[in-house]
Amino acid sequence: MNTPAKVIQLRNVSFGYLSGQPLFHQLSLQVSAGEALQLIGANGCGKTTLLKLLNGLIFPDEGEYLFLGEPVTKKRMADPAYAKSLHQKIGYVWQNPDAQLFCSSVEEEIAFGPVQMGLSPIEIQKRVQDALQLLNISHLKHRAPYTLSGGEKKKTAIGAILTMNPQIWILDEPMNDLDAAAQSWLTELLTSLQAAGKTIIFTSHEERLATALQATKKDLA
Repeated sequence: MNTPAKVIQLRNVSFGYLSGQPLFHQLSLQVSAGEALQLIGANGCGKTTLLKLLNGLIFPDEGEYLFLGEPVTKKRMADPAYAKSLHQKIGYVWQNPDAQLFCSSVEEEIAFGPVQMGLSPIEIQKRVQDALQLLNISHLKHRAPYTLSGGEKKKTAIGAILTMNPQIWILDEPMNDLDAAAQSWLTELLTSLQAAGKTIIFTSHEERLATALQATKKDLA
């Protein structure tokens, strides 16, 4: 039986903002392909900060972050081609969708990633239509994201990642702003993604999601 490859490795990583104490010190972590990992801990313990680090938006003060065996550094992320490649492989759904959505319509938002990937217009249209139907937001495709409800914004943000088909899904409190039916839908979606071999890393206070994904847990508190 083959051992799943390590897609993410943190080696003795420390990080802190200039205004305060380090949020984590010499943190080491390994995530295998197809694994689900739930980050838990009190508010302010560094969960969202760690997700940003994994997405290459901030960088360790000390230690090393490896993605697919290669270091992710500030210097490498300054290369647009490398940064683009990383963000196609790692999809990040922010806790606050307003920080993620910027296009003039839902349809454009969901198409943005595939356009940046250089896919053909036919493939882009197919991915967008599939995502709109799967998310049940086809009726919103011409709406401006800022006019949507919290749950509709969250679905649009998820759709924007779905159309890029990333290898890794990183989600910060994905259940927030979703009603019970939408939470059930998202649980089923993430479970199916994991079954298809995707790696899921998320923060959530919802044990139902962790149980459905059979997630391992890392307490950052």
